[in-house]
Amino acid sequence: MVTSEQRRRQLAREKYERQTERRAQAAKQRKQRSAITGGVLALVVVAGVTAVATGAFSSDDKKDSGAQAAPTAAVTPVKGCSAPAAGQPNGKQWQTEPAMSVDAKATYTATLDTSCGKITVQLDAAKAPHTVNSFAFLSGEQYFDHTKCHRLTTEGIYVLQCGDPQGTGMGSPGYKFADENLTGATYPAGTLAMANSGPGTNGSQFFLVYKDTQLPPSYTPFGKITGGMDVLQNIAAGGVQGGGGDGAPVANVALNAVTTAKG
Repeated sequence: MVTSEQRRRQLAREKYERQTERRAQAAKQRKQRSAITGGVLALVVVAGVTAVATGAFSSDDKKDSGAQAAPTAAVTPVKGCSAPAAGQPNGKQWQTEPAMSVDAKATYTATLDTSCGKITVQLDAAKAPHTVNSFAFLSGEQYFDHTKCHRLTTEGIYVLQCGDPQGTGMGSPGYKFADENLTGATYPAGTLAMANSGPGTNGSQFFLVYKDTQLPPSYTPFGKITGGMDVLQNIAAGGVQGGGGDGAPVANVALNAVTTAKG
């Protein structure tokens, strides 16, 4: 026969076990919430404060995208696109911004030979001399060759982001340089601008605007597309891997070679 004291102890033990289980469950839920929050923050820091509002183009040193994985092979054909040329990014690194070598009064043209076609851009050395100088330097070092355009955004903002040898949004040439040409900056279709992770953090990543886009004047515009808008639009029409409006492009587009020429 169970005495009243034994019954009291049994009830106390059961109450304690229930409390312990609730505490364990609450701790598990807190841990899950923290993991989810951390993942979201990583995505915001790396992939950019995506949408329409603020820093849509995080790059280079943090970052992009705790979670943005390198693009995989195209799952469906995209008009004008073919397999990237054989080769790997050279991944060179430099400790400081390259010395100025461009002539701010001269005209420079960049040619992006992508796996989906050629894009030509007239660079604005007068308004963004350091940016054009860095781009010309990196292209001359074949730094961009065989790199993936790792991010396509098709909702709210309309851009293709490239220039990261890691293909994740975290890559950098090892140096950073200051913003330029931000006063009154706008981002209509055809704009070439720098991606960044905050003021003064430009490196190698850049984005190409294929449709008029509203962004704060936080990303150095340094060129205008003069040929190949159809290439960009084909890439955009192919969409994002896995659906959605922001991520690796289905086109699996790579920069086979990038050159910059004066005149």
